[in-house]
Amino acid sequence: MMRNRIMIISADIEGNRLLLHVNESIDHLKPAEQILVDSDQFSFIYLMENQEEYTYIVIPEPFWPLLKSALEQKNTAWISNEGTQVELTQFREELEYVVSNIKDNSNYGEEMVTKVDDIF
Repeated sequence: MMRNRIMIISADIEGNRLLLHVNESIDHLKPAEQILVDSDQFSFIYLMENQEEYTYIVIPEPFWPLLKSALEQKNTAWISNEGTQVELTQFREELEYVVSNIKDNSNYGEEMVTKVDDIF
């Protein structure tokens, strides 16, 4: 199965929603309800899919403090592009699971563990 990568370019919290902004089209994507970890690039990756392939929504480290705020406020997460918004279902539950799994887990690499501990 092929995969695309879409990088988050900005993020903010509006009301009870965390909005992750991208430049690419998200019209045909649906949530796969899973978060992966890229410990080489210090990113969390939310999986989305269409009929042919997976798309990685890449959330790099500079956005992690906002992710933490969204977790604490129990915000829903949305991906947004020029008026199109798609809810990233299971985002909070998946992120909480991944963060708790990384803490004190050397399998992710010392630097990734330290960065996650410092922010979360």
